[in-house]
Amino acid sequence: MTNKTIATTASDPTVAAGTAQFLSPVVLGLQALTVNGKQAHWHVRGANFIGVHEFLDTVVANAGAFADLAAERIVALGLPIDARSTTIAEKVGATQVGAGFEQSDAVIRAVIADIDAIIADTQAAIEGLDEVDLTSQDVAINIKAGLEKDRWFLFSHLAA
Repeated sequence: MTNKTIATTASDPTVAAGTAQFLSPVVLGLQALTVNGKQAHWHVRGANFIGVHEFLDTVVANAGAFADLAAERIVALGLPIDARSTTIAEKVGATQVGAGFEQSDAVIRAVIADIDAIIADTQAAIEGLDEVDLTSQDVAINIKAGLEKDRWFLFSHLAA
């Protein structure tokens, strides 16, 4: 039996650095959505309460899973990811989600605004990763598709 070294993209620092550059903002936005989505879930009131309240749990679960997917891609390539609450707060800044009770239409608009900001970061990652790492780009594409689906479900509560 021969001793073979298995080559990985983790050994390419350019790929790792490029992936971290483009996926880190996505991870931070998704981590913020996880917290802010739960805040919205607890405080939604009014029309469509149960549908919005329950779907926000789905949004939170999806955001957490997407953040994990992107963060694990960065780590798999050999770099750490700093997604501590202080780092998230520095990146995201003010959220659209309020601190107290709000009517469902206001909650939905706030969460959609937060999702839109993450979609913009994800689109930038898709474009930037095209020249860096196609596997990482696929991660970003999958995240964007999921975010757009959650956004559509929320928006459908507002559409007349």
